[in-house]
Amino acid sequence: MNPLLNYTRTLIIVTLLFTCIGHAQEKKREFYELKTYLIKNEDQENRVDNYLKNAYLPALKRQGIKNIGVFKVRQNKFTKADRIYVLIPFTSLDQFEKLEASIAVDKGHLSAGKEYITAKYNDPPYQRISSTLMRAFSEMPHMRPSQVSTPRSERVYELRSYESPTEATYKNKVAMFNVGGEVDLFESIGANAVFYAEVISGSQMPNLMYMTTYANMEQRDALWEKFFASDKWTALKNDEHYKNNMNKADIFLLYPTAYSDY
Repeated sequence: MNPLLNYTRTLIIVTLLFTCIGHAQEKKREFYELKTYLIKNEDQENRVDNYLKNAYLPALKRQGIKNIGVFKVRQNKFTKADRIYVLIPFTSLDQFEKLEASIAVDKGHLSAGKEYITAKYNDPPYQRISSTLMRAFSEMPHMRPSQVSTPRSERVYELRSYESPTEATYKNKVAMFNVGGEVDLFESIGANAVFYAEVISGSQMPNLMYMTTYANMEQRDALWEKFFASDKWTALKNDEHYKNNMNKADIFLLYPTAYSDY
């Protein structure tokens, strides 16, 4: 065989192999856990804050987990600020599954979190904890921590949960974001998306969740007006293929704590 031809074929095969590996890595989608702490008063808020800041987040980081978001409710006369949200990214379900066992033997975690961990049954540091497990959308397989730089108290982190009437319509709504271009639309208006994800375990299924961020409420309102006025959204909402794929939207307006990673 011609040596040059043989070399060329080998080079093509190696190039294709690395290209395939690169695409596979690029398409590997992260998993997210959204933990929600329900609290009843300022004392519980302070105890959960102290635990998260000084024990839990440092323990997660020792496990190689980065970009952990901690958020609180932007209170107004219609909204009670009784929840703390913790958003944790995972590279795999295996990493998620092993986390609790790992921090259970983490001496730094046990020491810094002792008051929280050993709380008495009649004086708990929170009312309840709920957990939602998600998998990132194919069009945004990795979290993108927000680069919004205004004071944290002014920032708006908008967390949305879209419920669908059936599993089939839910898949259609996910496709509307990915194939239909809703993700691209948010990108085009500068909505600073942190994540888009399919809920794979939670209390409101079938549903998807996503988070966008804004410098302040004025920018948030202006960008949503731009979203709804866009030709792309007009085409999407009038497309018969995507009709009736959502029947409930929960909207949570949040801000990041001082110890949140972003």
